[in-house]
Amino acid sequence: MPEMTILGWFHTALGAVAVLNGFYTLYKYRVISVEESSGRLYVYVTLLVAGSALGIYNQGGFGIAHILAVLTLIALAGGFIMEKIKLFGSFSKYFQALGYTSTLLFHMIPAITDFLRRLPVGDPFVDSLEDPLLVSFQLAFLLIFFVGIIAQIFWLKKQED
Repeated sequence: MPEMTILGWFHTALGAVAVLNGFYTLYKYRVISVEESSGRLYVYVTLLVAGSALGIYNQGGFGIAHILAVLTLIALAGGFIMEKIKLFGSFSKYFQALGYTSTLLFHMIPAITDFLRRLPVGDPFVDSLEDPLLVSFQLAFLLIFFVGIIAQIFWLKKQED
């Protein structure tokens, strides 16, 4: 793995702040919303993290991490539009939850990939993107995401009653 640049360190530090804040917000409020200060912080920091990811090219050209950054920006925009404009009426809150929560998945995939490919220094846990350990983590994150979205849908539905 190439050395981390200043932009890479900035991106990584902000990414850690975003992920911790995102999980805190989901734990406390069940959904991410810019109406809550922690949700607003999550959205803004995630915007910075995704934007900074688009400037990191130390592993070649435009890759999967860049695609995830673009998907993050799209999901943030979608979640924000659903929250503020309520494009789909009463269903908007479900799309808002899907948009904002999917950004946590988009954070976690490159985070675990970079972590396992960099540490321990000199003898990283994995050396390829197809390594079973890495794939297992990514599948676990995907499963947690689906369980979380389903839980949010039930919680949002219960709020209507």
